[in-house]
Amino acid sequence: MADRALDPAISLALRAARQAIDRGEYGQCLRLLEPLAAAHGPASAIGAGVRLLMATALMGQGQTEQAADCCRSLKACVDATLRAQAKDLLTVLEAPALQRPRHWSLTLPDLGQQGPMLEGSGAGLAGRRRQRPAPEPPPPVGPTPAPVGFAAIVAVLLAALLLLPLLGGCMEVRTELRFEGPGRLQLSHRLRSDSGQLTPWQRRFAEALHAGPASFRSQQQGEVQLLSTAVLPADQALAALQRSLNTAAELAGVSLPAAALQLQERNWLVGVRQRLSLMVDLTPLPPMPGVELSLRLLPVSAAAVIAASPQAVIALPRQAGGEAQLLWSLQSGHRNVLELQCWRWNRLGLGGLVIAGALVLVSLLQRIRLRLGFGLPELPA
Repeated sequence: MADRALDPAISLALRAARQAIDRGEYGQCLRLLEPLAAAHGPASAIGAGVRLLMATALMGQGQTEQAADCCRSLKACVDATLRAQAKDLLTVLEAPALQRPRHWSLTLPDLGQQGPMLEGSGAGLAGRRRQRPAPEPPPPVGPTPAPVGFAAIVAVLLAALLLLPLLGGCMEVRTELRFEGPGRLQLSHRLRSDSGQLTPWQRRFAEALHAGPASFRSQQQGEVQLLSTAVLPADQALAALQRSLNTAAELAGVSLPAAALQLQERNWLVGVRQRLSLMVDLTPLPPMPGVELSLRLLPVSAAAVIAASPQAVIALPRQAGGEAQLLWSLQSGHRNVLELQCWRWNRLGLGGLVIAGALVLVSLLQRIRLRLGFGLPELPA
């Protein structure tokens, strides 16, 4: 369960409970989570996440029946992901214990019934054993270390249990910015998964964008789901991009710094000079194999790029009659920066400039004609 949009006290308690599980202090974890479980019912997402952590701590203490009760109480949880996690954990807890076959063990006879038969030989052996010197005591080994390895294994299994439903396989999230004209942008997100179906995180991301103020429209293109806005003013499009980044971070349970998005435009009558600056800080995001994050800009040529880090911008091949496209891959764990500058020419302004140049050329030719003595043009007599 992600600690997003929670009360600071609840987030602090959940973080302390997870650290207690990592250290193997299951009793302290239960003491921290019991007040939260009493305040939040199992139907809520917060209550369900708290009970999953309690079930993990109870398993560490060997109280499998109490852990199973915690998982059974989550059948009414509204979050389908948490409900599925509880069901999987309950299946493991309710698995029957395997009986050991008798032929796997070696049964020793009762020596008490055969005492008279072994009395003589036993006495001789006992006498010989008593003649041997006593063995030396083993060297001191110090206090027994804490079970750090077991706690680490439990932490890894818990992290895998929580992250596996989130990703559900390799996926790609490609954001597109289309420059439709001076001061006009269109924002789109392309969601694709190698399994052919969207992962749970991608489905929740699409639902959040549909419910947002930007009014994203959904369109299925084979195995790709396209979410796009209408052509918006530049400030509204960049605000929608900022909200998309915040939504993606919240659904992944990661707190990211605010991205810096800025578009500067200056009109020179014949065209508009545009300068776009993007800074997306993914330093808190750990590397996730199989997850691809990228930004596509169109129509923009490679000559417009001023700076790009840590990944370079790739110019995509232009199709017949197509437009120039740039692809910029975002890298987790780094601060991604992109700056580019391009011109958007105004056809009306260019036409006016051509007409003005033609008038100047005609005036010069007329002046040369007068200097050569031909005079002004006259109508025929």
